[in-house]
Amino acid sequence: MQTDTLGPLARTVRETPTDIWNDSCAIDELEYAIGFGAVGATANPTIVMDVWKRDSAQWASRVRALAVEQPTWTEVELAWAIVEEMSARGAALLVPAFEASGGRAGRLSVQTDPTLFRSTDLMVEQGLRFDRLAPNVIVKFPATAAGISAMEEATYRGVSINATVSFSVAQALAAADAVERGIRRRQAEDLPIDAMGPVITIMMGRLEDWLRVLTERDAVTVDPTALPWSGVAVFKRAYALFRERGYRARLLGAAIRHHLHWSELIGGDVVITLPAAWQRRFNASVIEVRPRIDDPVDPPVVDELARAFPDFVRAYEPDGLAIDELDTFGPSVRTLRAFIGSYHELLHRVSDALLPDPDLPA
Repeated sequence: MQTDTLGPLARTVRETPTDIWNDSCAIDELEYAIGFGAVGATANPTIVMDVWKRDSAQWASRVRALAVEQPTWTEVELAWAIVEEMSARGAALLVPAFEASGGRAGRLSVQTDPTLFRSTDLMVEQGLRFDRLAPNVIVKFPATAAGISAMEEATYRGVSINATVSFSVAQALAAADAVERGIRRRQAEDLPIDAMGPVITIMMGRLEDWLRVLTERDAVTVDPTALPWSGVAVFKRAYALFRERGYRARLLGAAIRHHLHWSELIGGDVVITLPAAWQRRFNASVIEVRPRIDDPVDPPVVDELARAFPDFVRAYEPDGLAIDELDTFGPSVRTLRAFIGSYHELLHRVSDALLPDPDLPA
């Protein structure tokens, strides 16, 4: 057994309702996380590229083998076959947690094609395919206008969803409402819901990243100690509203930038998804493991952020963003661009595997 199993993250999952997921589908990282009690994992286009880069020769070879098996497949079909294979491998490691929890935990997230963020129907179609990969797959849909509609329809069709590209209370509430509508539609037709495990992500660190961009772009002067609390404040406000409204989806904290994104969420009936590097750092820390989810962010800090950043207000207020504003919110645009860029890089890697540069040594 690893010595880390007695560390702070193990205590978090053993002593509180808070779950930890591994922020990657890389097998070695997921095995480490499971060793201290993590019960889930996630992937997105950037994570998939990171996994590929760690063993480029293996995945390039796998592409070539798939191309022989499926001679008419395009680079797009081959790329998604790789994504699905990576995901299925990770999902297999989480089956014990999935079965032990009755579907509440033990999930592996697979993200829909980020270029489809404007098409409800195409996202749902791909989500249904992913749902068939393994019983413990959960499908990521972006919290865009079309993505919110896709979440409702996919939930109705029996898919457990994970709302991603989400940074605000308004997005979290819209996604949770969509899940509730989908569940109610299933209940009206006496369709099962007991094994469903939807989660709604708030990418705390990416909101903070955006505010830091604004400090430079717009020459904003702000207390630098306030910025790390921005995503935490949004998450805590959303969590209070989730409990008040009785939503059946759980909140998930993501995009970790520092320990507040873990320590301030401890004690909540929530999920925190941590990259391996942060897992090791937190497991080696002496940070006290105690419930802090109900500790409010200091009002002067919230006031400072609201004074300096209209976009923090949009993220923090429950009605800060209308549905038709979700696609143009700064953090959403930046994140979608990053995910689409990683997806295009994956396609290039697939093409390079099929057509290696003849000018380079074999």
